[in-house]
Amino acid sequence: MKVLFVTSEFAGLDKVGGLGDASASLPVALCQLGIDVRVLLPAYAKVLAALPDITWLGRLPGRADIPGCRIGMVRMPSGITLYLVGAPSLYSRPGTPYGTPEGRDWSDNHVRWARLSLAAAQIARGQGKLGWSPDLLHANDWPSGLAPAYLRWDGTDVPSVLTIHNIAYQGNFAAELRHGLGIPDAAFAVNGVEFHGGISFLKAGSFYADQITTVSPTYAREITTEQLGCGLHGLMQTRATAGRLSGIINGIDETWDPARDQYLPYRFDADDLAGKRANADVVRTGLCLRPSNGPLFGVVARLVHQKGLDLIAEAASGIVERGGQIAILGLGDPEIEHVLNRTARQYRDDVAVLVGFNEPMARRIIAGSDFFLMPSRFEPCGLTQMQAQRYGALPIAHAVGGLVDTIKDGTTGFLFPDLTVDGLANACGRAFEVFADRTRLGAMRRAAMLRCFSWSVSAADYAALYRRHCGETMPRRMARPTAAPQRLELDLEVAA
Repeated sequence: MKVLFVTSEFAGLDKVGGLGDASASLPVALCQLGIDVRVLLPAYAKVLAALPDITWLGRLPGRADIPGCRIGMVRMPSGITLYLVGAPSLYSRPGTPYGTPEGRDWSDNHVRWARLSLAAAQIARGQGKLGWSPDLLHANDWPSGLAPAYLRWDGTDVPSVLTIHNIAYQGNFAAELRHGLGIPDAAFAVNGVEFHGGISFLKAGSFYADQITTVSPTYAREITTEQLGCGLHGLMQTRATAGRLSGIINGIDETWDPARDQYLPYRFDADDLAGKRANADVVRTGLCLRPSNGPLFGVVARLVHQKGLDLIAEAASGIVERGGQIAILGLGDPEIEHVLNRTARQYRDDVAVLVGFNEPMARRIIAGSDFFLMPSRFEPCGLTQMQAQRYGALPIAHAVGGLVDTIKDGTTGFLFPDLTVDGLANACGRAFEVFADRTRLGAMRRAAMLRCFSWSVSAADYAALYRRHCGETMPRRMARPTAAPQRLELDLEVAA
């Protein structure tokens, strides 16, 4: 079975969040199951600089305002084959994959991500002189959301899966841009790409894909609700009813092992936790916190509203009064950075904030922490709660999304249902009680560290999903292998 995995991020090359981690790890785990997975990624400037040995194979034509592009190939050290969409005018820029160094979206993002989506659909049709074409296309999030749509509009009988990593990011653009993206007039409808008078890349992918997955079973249920569906809950309800929406929990990279982590000054495991205390002292020294025998609460997160960091700032006084300290690492919203920095100044010996991202420090905070704060307003999956458990840092988390699916309340961490300062404070109170009971603390740490969050588990679920959809389309594909392209009309009434 051959799968084209389409993504806008890839850890180690150009990454913004969890999508980059998934894109670098899940395909490797799938290949270990015997699936020929190849990853399609834009040829960003950072990617070109990191990969000097790219073989450029062929060209793909443009469409409407979407320019043509080259397709390159490189073999990664992990064994994964990486295809690169070469379009310097679109991708060879400073900043992140999505915006300028100042944090603004690129004005032509609709063309940039339509180019990626169209390239995926064209490769699925056998174009590009790759000598390879997929049995299934796996798109990820809104930047590749038009890929399943182009497949349908072009009559390509290759099934598609769309994984929604965060439904809050949808790729919404003005309706008048649709012709420049080659979107048929008939598709600008409720049963298509139209969303509140504009076009939505994520809605397009969600409507035309054969299957939608999300990154946890709980989040799959949550996005069918008005509260957390971000306006797409009607469509998600329809897909769920049809059996076309499912949740598969993410995994974490195998490098998250406290016994082998090269970034830790002191390594440890579930049977010998001496190094954990030593790492905590390193963190305290590095962040200018006073020496303490109390618990260390860690935070490694994007500093955005979603993560509930304002609640941590409000709960800080109670944590400090009981002898706790807080170490925070992250980058994001300047307003949230200001709130956290103000809290750190107020409790300068017991609360530290390091704005930015530093991989060694991130791992040291997680390894040295006794507890890990995650009061997220929503959390599709989350990775740090899994990483924290592997390092014996017990998560204290709001009971939403993937946090519910990966934390065993009272056994490997603490969940609280009410997203309030009191809710967080009560959960922290439970943590202080456990910290005072060394026997129970040791038991919970051991249970957390022995949990398995391997990508191989997720890969097995995806492999089964791929086989099901390849099996569904195989009779139709074999029945008319030389049929002329035609647009598939879907008779599916959905809510906007």
